Amino acid sequence: MSELSKIEIITGMSKLTNLKEALTKVGVRGITVMQVLGCGVEKGTQEYEVDEHEVMELLPKQQINIVVETAKVKEIIELVKEELYTGHIGDGKIFVYGIDNVVRVRTGDEGIDAL
Repeated sequence: MSELSKIEIITGMSKLTNLKEALTKVGVRGITVMQVLGCGVEKGTQEYEVDEHEVMELLPKQQINIVVETAKVKEIIELVKEELYTGHIGDGKIFVYGIDNVVRVRTGDEGIDAL
């Protein structure tokens, strides 16, 4: 098993500030955020709409990427779930990937030292 993991979080646009503060408190040292368009199984249907869309509607989302020590993944996932949960459509998804290596270009540091 890899000693580093990438956690990719896709959620609504309003969640970043609180999530960023919570991640900082548990020692996450770097974060990348991208504005993206997407939809899940509801095909972009808003919670208040009666009928599910026939064709997918792409909604504005944000994708938040962090790379952490694999040993911290479960703790971080629980934290993210707590921060994002509303119980409504669009709370988000979390993806976890193993990372083979990380290299800091400036110093040549690799692995955990590069974080």
